[in-house]
Parts: sequence; structure tokens; C-alpha cells
Amino acid sequence: MNIPFTGRQQNETDRAYDPGYAAIGLLVLSLAAGPVQAADNDYPTSARADYVIGCMAANGNTHEALLKCSCAIDTIASLMTYSRYEQAETALSLQAGGGVGGRVGLFRDPPQIKAVIEELHRAQAEANLQCR
Repeated sequence: MNIPFTGRQQNETDRAYDPGYAAIGLLVLSLAAGPVQAADNDYPTSARADYVIGCMAANGNTHEALLKCSCAIDTIASLMTYSRYEQAETALSLQAGGGVGGRVGLFRDPPQIKAVIEELHRAQAEANLQCR
């Protein structure tokens, strides 16, 4: 089972959303703070549930998927703060959704954006190892 799932499903409405340059600036500024040790339980229940539901849908909606997906989000939560997780999801969502006026490049190139996405990918890889 391949657990990596970012939590949010893309749809046409999401792709059409244009967050504007202010949101881009805030994301880059918040990423500049660097990695922070994850708190024990700073993920809201709704974020954990969203991840598990999406992960289960991507992995067959079985009881086994429920166990592995809930283990995966718990592992991810132990490795990165919810704030960093949200930043990574936002960056991935903006990369996947394209952008107006070439803004897509803004979410692929900066080292801070790459770092937070890599942090999520490392956490997902660790979840794949721990949640067999």
C-alpha cells in the first residue's frame, strides 16, 4: 500500500481559486522560519479525518486502509507541526493547480517551498515504513 496522500482532493473549483500575491508572500515568509519540532497533538481532528478519508479513498476504502492511513497521519503529526503540514499542502495544491501569470514557478523554485514539501515527503516515507 502506498500511503502518501496530501489530504486535500483537487477539483475544478480548487484549481480555479487564485490566492493572490499576498498569500504567496505570506507563505514564503512563513516558510522562512524553518523546521520546528512537532507538538504532540497540534493537528485538528478535522485535518486528521480529512487525511484518513482521502488516503482510504486512494487505497481501496478497506479496514486495513483505515488502520494504515490513521497510523500514517499520526506518524506525520509526530514529525512535523500542523503549520508546516499546512504549508506543504498549500504549496503542493498551488503547484498542482497551476496559476495565473506564471505564478506556478513561484511554488516550485524557492528553496523554502522545496524544503517544506521535502519535509512532508520524508514524513510520508517514514509513515510508509512504520505503518505496514
